[in-house]
Amino acid sequence: MDHTAMQGRLDKLLSAYSHQYNIDRDVTVEGGSFPATATFFLRDENYLISKKHVLSAVENYDYTYFYVTDHLDAATLRQQIDLTMKVGMARVKPHREHMSSYVSLVILADTIDEEAKSLIKKTRFQKYFRLALHGWMEYHIAAMECSTNSFLSNPAGKGARKILEQNLGSR
Repeated sequence: MDHTAMQGRLDKLLSAYSHQYNIDRDVTVEGGSFPATATFFLRDENYLISKKHVLSAVENYDYTYFYVTDHLDAATLRQQIDLTMKVGMARVKPHREHMSSYVSLVILADTIDEEAKSLIKKTRFQKYFRLALHGWMEYHIAAMECSTNSFLSNPAGKGARKILEQNLGSR
């Protein structure tokens, strides 16, 4: 698949994310770079009489990293998982009002080898902070194999896969 078509798919996907996420393009992190990242933050508060008296608050985060390639093999996928896990976990700041954080890797690849497909499906990571009193984090991964118009994800990444299917799947 040519570079222009892949860029068009990424742009369409980022447009869908931009309704709820802050999008950054051409992001360089320690150990690598991504054509784009998306950050989501939601804070919900309950008040007593006025906003000065907060009874409780919860915060939810999602840090999504986009990776685009012609061919995805298992070794490259492991590198991307390790990198996104490292930089994503560095952004998670557990505290009393932290409820959840998701670190997500969304992949657009022309072809994906079988070993990489298997790795996507079986990748799982979840971490609780202070017995979940300071929230938890979960790792999501979703991918589109553009040449076959197929989608896959790990169990936690079903939401990201659904966004891929809704925006890039054939109708």
